Amino acid sequence: MQQTNQVATPLMGYREWIMLLTLAALWGSSFFFFKVMVAALPPFTVVLGRVGLAALILNVWLALRRDYMPMTVRTWGAFVVMGMLNNVIPFTLIVFGETRISSGLASILNATTPMFTVLAAHWLTANEKLTFGKFAGIVVGFFGVAVLIGPAVLVGLGSEDLIGEAACLLAAVSYAFAGIYGRRFKGLDPDKVAAGQITASTLVLVPIVALADQPWALPMPSAEVWGAMAGIAVLCTVVAYVLYFRILAAVGATNLLLVTFLLPVSALLLGWFMLREDITPRAFGGMALIGFGLACIDGRLPLSASM
Repeated sequence: MQQTNQVATPLMGYREWIMLLTLAALWGSSFFFFKVMVAALPPFTVVLGRVGLAALILNVWLALRRDYMPMTVRTWGAFVVMGMLNNVIPFTLIVFGETRISSGLASILNATTPMFTVLAAHWLTANEKLTFGKFAGIVVGFFGVAVLIGPAVLVGLGSEDLIGEAACLLAAVSYAFAGIYGRRFKGLDPDKVAAGQITASTLVLVPIVALADQPWALPMPSAEVWGAMAGIAVLCTVVAYVLYFRILAAVGATNLLLVTFLLPVSALLLGWFMLREDITPRAFGGMALIGFGLACIDGRLPLSASM
């Protein structure tokens, strides 16, 4: 291993860590809203409801501020690409994958996102090169997720359904490239980037939902379902994506996508706080491994040799 003269990945400060933990909590809470919605609505309709309502809220917010969206073809082309990589493709693949494999296995496969991100960032960026510390942190963090969720779900790996597993892995790859691609929006207001990519995702999903789900033929959702849709749109999409693009602009794609390690932690803690679910000693061990992995990737531990 040799030392590198490349500019180092930005170190995360307390502000960025608070934003990252908040983002993990928001996206972790989406599981609660999702459970309510999928009981009454088809999956693609759930996804469209989430991004469509969020797009409406963000665009109205920008209009009230008299801070209008850029209207160049180049910018909206970039929004479409970002929306495809960050929403349409991974959401569709995860929905498909979870019809074939367990949600626990899907969560572990989703936790491979930082692995793909550090590899893509190493080749496609100048300041997010792969180091021994990042590699060690990714490996430790991934095993921390496996321990936290429960190693038993890995027993089915490779035997439950290879197509479903491949779909979830491809979703992780898509998220990784979205993190890299989103760097191009660094000079643009994060509110506008969030609105643009969600609006583009909505426009792409409308014909898919019309063909696959035919939502006009569905019964009117209950107040509980509407409440869950409002929660997942406002908290888990509007607020979350504004944070997402602020973190991306500040500390880069590699640090941003550490959130996939934190999602199981936030879901576990929310289950304990809201549902009084027990936290096992194994879960504490998994969280400790995840914390150690995050410290390695963030550069706070002296493992910085370039690979």
